[in-house]
Amino acid sequence: MSGTVKSMRLQIALFGRTNTGKSTLLNYITNQSVAITSPIAGTTTDAVEKAMEFAPVGPVLFIDTAGLDDPTELGAERIKKTLKVFDRADIVLLAVLPGTWGDAEEYIVSAARARKIKVIAVITQCDRAAPEADFIECLQKKCNAVICASALDPARREEFISDFRQALLKNLPESFLTPPPLIGDLVKANDLVVMIVPIDIQAPKGRLILPQVQTIRDALDNHAMTLVLNVEQYTSLIKFLTPRPALIICDSQVVKSVVQATPQDIPCTTFSVLFSRLKGDTKVFLQGCRAISTLQNGDKVLIAEACTHHPTCEDIGRVKLPALLKKFTGKTLDIDFAPGRDYPENISQYKLIIHCGSCMLNRQETMSRIISAQNLNIPITNYGMAISCCQGVLDDVLIP
Repeated sequence: MSGTVKSMRLQIALFGRTNTGKSTLLNYITNQSVAITSPIAGTTTDAVEKAMEFAPVGPVLFIDTAGLDDPTELGAERIKKTLKVFDRADIVLLAVLPGTWGDAEEYIVSAARARKIKVIAVITQCDRAAPEADFIECLQKKCNAVICASALDPARREEFISDFRQALLKNLPESFLTPPPLIGDLVKANDLVVMIVPIDIQAPKGRLILPQVQTIRDALDNHAMTLVLNVEQYTSLIKFLTPRPALIICDSQVVKSVVQATPQDIPCTTFSVLFSRLKGDTKVFLQGCRAISTLQNGDKVLIAEACTHHPTCEDIGRVKLPALLKKFTGKTLDIDFAPGRDYPENISQYKLIIHCGSCMLNRQETMSRIISAQNLNIPITNYGMAISCCQGVLDDVLIP
């Protein structure tokens, strides 16, 4: 579990005004000195992350943020980074001082409610001043749960952790409890699933990429058999495979040749198309695909890749996808790239957004990007669908 990637962890964000004890609370929960604490306002600058195993939830990621009322010279920049954490928070921990509630707290609760994120209020510094009953009652009306904490009292930590665990379990998001299926609803026990995995210059040495690993694991969890091949082996062996495959899954780079080699009665799709529903919205992405054929010369297109890597001459997002778009549309497009979390605040200039499969983002962050595009009526799709569309096989890979 210590190696679980961030995108597969429950992400718990700590918000609050400055000096409410957010960093002290994080250290208290993790029982480690994770975040620097100080009475000086603005001590926490960039978001501080701590991954841990929190039973019985499993792997989680705590995110400590700067205070929303940071008065320091760099406060505005820190607050901007704090607000971006809302896009990936599955649960909000709101640190409040006894008897203190104002605009900052109201904003946090409103921002969470707008994103349908549950809020657990933690009244900090209860060892200094016990909160009044009417204050607790007020918080209970505004938040999904209320806990008192004395983060400087190690003797009461177990009691607090027990209260926090119960509040967390009662407020876990539905997408975490019952995430969209990967392939579990597409196969039955003992079915054979064939996965075509190219090993090229972009393949990490000694490893498979995360979507491939997750899909293999999901097949095993659903008691299906997996056969992993490269594309050359597949095209020569598909006619002789026994039992007959129930599902073919390939990398988008080889989708055209795999679809052409696959018998029509065997469903075929790509890892990226599978991730379009695991991390996003397949129907929205399909609508976004239809915009590709409407692009005109000079139209701006945003290609968003959630992972950060050094692009190669065979890079999908930077090289292959732009080339496919140019060939398919016959237009000269103005293409921007957004790696990692450097997602532009203003996307209104784009005629189309093409997002990666989001294996390095949690579903909450991907859906935030989809919703922001929908609010501006900007078509959005993902790599796998766009590549399949440009290759003329989109209908084939959507059959499953």
